[in-house]
Amino acid sequence: MVRHEPSFRESVDLMFNRAAALMELPPGLEEKIRVCNAIYTVRFGVRLRGQIQTFTGYRAVHSEHMEPVKGGIRYALSVNQDEVEALAALMTYKCALIDAPFGGSKGGLCIDPRQYEEHELEMITRRFTYELAKRDLINPSQNVPAPDMGTGEREMAWMADQYARMNTTDINAQACVTGKPLNAGGIHGRVEATGRGVQYALREFFRHPEDAAKAGLSGTLDGKRVIVQGLGNVGYHAAKFLAEEDGARIIGIIERDGALYDPNGLDVEAVHTWLTSHGGVADYPDASHRAEGAAVLEEECDILIPAALEGVINLENAHRIQAPLIIEAANGPVTAGADEILQAKGTVIIPDMYANAGGVTVSYFEWVKNLSHIRFGRMQRRQEEARHQLVVDQLETLSEALGKTWSPSPDFKQKYLRGADELELVRSGLDDAMREAYQTMRQIWHGRPEVKDLRTSAYLVSIDKVARSYRAKGL
Repeated sequence: MVRHEPSFRESVDLMFNRAAALMELPPGLEEKIRVCNAIYTVRFGVRLRGQIQTFTGYRAVHSEHMEPVKGGIRYALSVNQDEVEALAALMTYKCALIDAPFGGSKGGLCIDPRQYEEHELEMITRRFTYELAKRDLINPSQNVPAPDMGTGEREMAWMADQYARMNTTDINAQACVTGKPLNAGGIHGRVEATGRGVQYALREFFRHPEDAAKAGLSGTLDGKRVIVQGLGNVGYHAAKFLAEEDGARIIGIIERDGALYDPNGLDVEAVHTWLTSHGGVADYPDASHRAEGAAVLEEECDILIPAALEGVINLENAHRIQAPLIIEAANGPVTAGADEILQAKGTVIIPDMYANAGGVTVSYFEWVKNLSHIRFGRMQRRQEEARHQLVVDQLETLSEALGKTWSPSPDFKQKYLRGADELELVRSGLDDAMREAYQTMRQIWHGRPEVKDLRTSAYLVSIDKVARSYRAKGL
């Protein structure tokens, strides 16, 4: 009998239902939380290359238990209504899990951005923004998009500018989207945020030896063999930080034109530079190239990081995956069917709704920064430094009194005196959010015998928080 591979949306619903079955929610409330509130489809024309081209875009609003709703906009030919609704649902649960005060939303434009010049993309993006903004599907207090696959700082700057042109008296217009460039109201650390969150999630996992032991692993991230699928923004930053700061060994990098493999470890920065300038990894000179990239997912390693598309680990290949620990840097890279197979094998999966929540966490910080109209650290940084100087002065006086038989370590003064700037504060806030969320998940994972995995734990935490919000509103 051939098993049916559930779609991405079906996978999200299956995982929701699995968790909801362990809760005592009234059926009406369970249904209210599960379904997508609204989906808007727009078809608009743009005059390009001497003719009008029609584009199809979507914006889904899954839950308005908190507003604004939050979620990225992706540009890809694969964008469709089901995918956008599933991603909007994940955003609801993700925001609840990490205590970001947003409902879940998601958007997409059915387009291959590589087929258009920059000025053409700007025209398309501005028209898409116009269609959404005039229906309050972009609005600082109602719906706040962010970058996703195929979009980045550039597109967010165009969107913010278009919204501001349409709302000339809105003092908070900059907060209508997040993921903007720094000189257009962005925040330090937003580009790296999702990859940095993956790093912080893994660090927190390895702080608990009993959790690592469930995956048959021990120790720290130092020396762990890692395979990364997708060296886009998320995969690149996750791999770079794990290699440079935690001593992990990146032995495999999978891209659209095959994979690079080196058991001794790849130079992530060199591969990324090559990829950026050549558009692929096929001719990269310093590692063996494998044309069948997907096969490298099945190589022996300690940690597998799928960081690109959904459904890359599915019924067809799940039984061949050897990694004892998978961290879902992408949304939905493991289908519901594959999830069951991997669980039966004892594979530990750190789920997407937690693992890639770094992006929305730092987007939250950017939104707050835009609403407060002041960068983080501006008021207190120098005051911190002045207070620290008092301590350093006292220590130096003590050192003199002891005849310099004792003095602080050479780099203590430099490190201690420096007040935290915006980037350090953003990283601190992100680290805190990732630690707190993991601890709430693991309490359920270890505390309830019927909960066998972190994904179910994450859904239980999230659904409970959304249910509490609705109850507080009288629903």
